[in-house]
Amino acid sequence: MKKDKIIFWTSTALVSAMMLFSAFNYLTAPEMKVAFDHLGFPDYFRIELAIAKFLGVLVLLLPFVPKGFKLFAYAGFTINFISAGIAHTAVGDPLQPVIMSVLFLILLIVSWIYYLKLNTK
Repeated sequence: MKKDKIIFWTSTALVSAMMLFSAFNYLTAPEMKVAFDHLGFPDYFRIELAIAKFLGVLVLLLPFVPKGFKLFAYAGFTINFISAGIAHTAVGDPLQPVIMSVLFLILLIVSWIYYLKLNTK
C-alpha cells in the first residue's frame, strides 16, 4: 500500500508540476504566443488552456475533490497530451515535443492507474 501511494503521488506531482509550469508560461512568456500561432491556434486558446490546466491540477491534488471531477481532469489532461503530440506532428515540428507529450501521457496513465488502485476498495 505504501509503495502504491508513493508511485501515485510521485507521478501525480510530476504531471502537476509540468502542467503548472506550462500554464504559467502560457500566461507570462511572449514566446508561447508565437508557439500557439505556429501551431495554428488562436491566442485566446492559450489563455483558456492555461486556466484549464490550473484548475485540473487543483482537482488532481486536492484530496476532498469528488472522484468524478478527478476522472474528468485525467480525461482532459489525456486529451491535452494527445492533441499536443498531434499538433506538433501536423506542423512538422521535431520529434522532441511529441516524445515529451507521450512521456507525460504515460506518467499521467500511471497516476490514473494508481489513483484507481488506491480509491476503489
